[in-house]
Amino acid sequence: MAVGGLVEAVDRLLEGRHGRIGAAALRAALVDLYEFWLSRAATAAGGDVTGSLPDGVALVAVGGLGRRELVPFSDLDLVLIHDGHPGIGEIADALWYPLWDARVGLDHSVRTPAEALKVASADLRTAMGLLDGRLVAGDAELASRLVGAAREQWRRTAGKRIPELIESARERWHRSGEVAQSSEPDLKHGRGGLRDLGLLDAVAVAQLADRPGEELTAARELLLDVRTELRRTVRRGRDVLGAADAAVVASELDFGDRFVLARHLSGAGRTVAYAVDVALRAAGPPKGRFGRKPARTPCGDGVVLHGSEVALARDAVPARDSGLLLRVGAASARTGRPISHGTLRTLADSAPELRAPWPESGRRALTELLGAGDGLVDAVEALDRTGLWARLLPEWGAVRDLPPREPVHAWTVDRHLVQACVEAAGLTDTVARPDLLLLGALLHDIGKGRETDHSELGAEIAGHVAVRIGLSEHDTRVVVGMVRHHLLLPDTATRRDISEPETVERVAKAIDGDPLLLELLHALAKADSLATGPGVWTQWKAGLVGELVARTRTLLTGRPLPEPEAVDATQRELAAEAVRAGTGQVAVTSADGHHRVVTITCAVPAAAELLTPAAGVLALNSLEVHTATLHTVTPDGFDGGRVGVFTASPRFGTPPDPALLRDQFARAVAGGPALSRKLAEKERAYEGTQAAPVSPKVLWFDDETTGAEAVVVELRAMDRLALLYRVAGALRHSDAEVRWAKVETLGDRVVDSFAITPRTGTLDADWRRRLEQNLLAAAQ
Repeated sequence: MAVGGLVEAVDRLLEGRHGRIGAAALRAALVDLYEFWLSRAATAAGGDVTGSLPDGVALVAVGGLGRRELVPFSDLDLVLIHDGHPGIGEIADALWYPLWDARVGLDHSVRTPAEALKVASADLRTAMGLLDGRLVAGDAELASRLVGAAREQWRRTAGKRIPELIESARERWHRSGEVAQSSEPDLKHGRGGLRDLGLLDAVAVAQLADRPGEELTAARELLLDVRTELRRTVRRGRDVLGAADAAVVASELDFGDRFVLARHLSGAGRTVAYAVDVALRAAGPPKGRFGRKPARTPCGDGVVLHGSEVALARDAVPARDSGLLLRVGAASARTGRPISHGTLRTLADSAPELRAPWPESGRRALTELLGAGDGLVDAVEALDRTGLWARLLPEWGAVRDLPPREPVHAWTVDRHLVQACVEAAGLTDTVARPDLLLLGALLHDIGKGRETDHSELGAEIAGHVAVRIGLSEHDTRVVVGMVRHHLLLPDTATRRDISEPETVERVAKAIDGDPLLLELLHALAKADSLATGPGVWTQWKAGLVGELVARTRTLLTGRPLPEPEAVDATQRELAAEAVRAGTGQVAVTSADGHHRVVTITCAVPAAAELLTPAAGVLALNSLEVHTATLHTVTPDGFDGGRVGVFTASPRFGTPPDPALLRDQFARAVAGGPALSRKLAEKERAYEGTQAAPVSPKVLWFDDETTGAEAVVVELRAMDRLALLYRVAGALRHSDAEVRWAKVETLGDRVVDSFAITPRTGTLDADWRRRLEQNLLAAAQ
């Protein structure tokens, strides 16, 4: 078979021209196809009278082909072994060049057995690869001798190479993250992925750990199937499963949807990661020095640090000590040391549940555990893997491995809650009740995963938890309030005009005027955002939330709120210049303390449109608008005008040249037709794959802005470069006057909020219906 025929046959398999086959069957077919071609190519390359490779030459497959786990678009890992054959160079060229010419990925080497073993002794990847070596063509005895020698060498040296193995794995995990609890897992390189299963196989070959059992076998099959379908879907070598591709993969593998698939994948990743942790600790060097027994250092009542692991003290009686479980977890989290596998088994077998209400010592241990910082993640994972965490918090099962519905989240819900505690631990010195902050962080999303408002359901669940662990009635109310209102401050700050007294009054009313709850919600908002993902808690968002908290605190202390800022002298002068010139004017300044956020003031004559051309020009320059406030300037020596103050930041790079913005805005206000065309061209140029598109939705809020004929309308939709421009046009066509606008970007989705009034008429049902239809059309 010519190499062109090989590539065509692979394409036919992937396209399913003769019927689509399952993931496992596709891998088997790819292995058979490549091996058939390689054996034929080896025969032709050898060219001896026997019709095969000459004696003393063997083609050995390693990697995915060697394990018979070849997924689409994988490189072929091949070793051409010889015993000094003089024509080995010509044989290698005859094998490799056709594959290169056909652009088949190839990782190859040509070595004698001695050379291969020497390289394996110095290179960990080579050593582990040879363990999977399998003959494709040629001298079977030579191939068998190499693989056997490689395995024997590995068994002799693996114990000494465990530190190197651990360091290599940790570096990989740092680069690629985790499969478990990740919203976009790296199926191969991530912690708990396929590379870790290869690590477990290698440790088992060295007889330093047991062979993987049924649970790990099932995890391997799932990871392989998902990786196979992902690559078949995208038609290239990709290992990171994004949301858009996950929907297709879930359908092909008969999972209900991508969220069901994500939950199974997270469980598989946790199974693999936990097995790797246990195996590497068991395979590691002795924990004592110079052959001595490891030291036992007390680190809590009934808890010791035994070498490098947290273990039970000799006099501990788990069956009679219900708080021991918490103290073990707290010691592990505080010291950053893992809990020994034997201790986990003992606690799982005999530790009783804490009776309600918990004693004060139990609550202190819980606070210590939750406030430990980074060490909390591994401590909770160890307890959860052995069923111990559910004894402390039975409600956890509903969010375990639950994938996020919001694209901005980087973790599953359970990991997000633990990560929020990690972030909150760094804020405990900013609040009067750190214990309540940590508990609120742990529970704030506990109501997710059900078809109801997760804040309300979570508040109900939090109330039950608070009573069970023995909180007072007052503290229970505070924790319930934290969970119910954990989105109050960030949502209000980013979606409403916080300079309006009505906005601040609504916040104060929601928290029942409790300054302690306000303080805790402020810290929780930061911890929640930091735990959500990179870029969620920005300097700009922090400033808005901080200002809202300060204004609410002012109101709670009985002091008058400062009046909303009027048009200042600079803005008034810009409006006057726009009126004199009869065209749009622009001024750009940096926002205080925000090096990437700029304030862009746009001014137009009174009769000119303001929001639509401004939004279009800012979008054309890749500026993401955060807020917009529009003012009509009272005439003072000139015929009036209108001013819009926008805060925005570049989607990438640095802000554009102010002179360019002035020129483009003047042209847009003058009615140049080019703006819409340029925006459409730019949107097409930057169009990418969108994750699980959602239908736009319009919400109305009648009592959340000032003025009898004013209303707040929210548009929730997929983000697009020119969305605000189109929405501004829809508002103009609907005869709506915009007073202010807020834009909150949530990954690939946005929430655009507008305070509007009808330019003519009243806020009747017909006007609302027409406006809503126009907004939905603009968001399509």
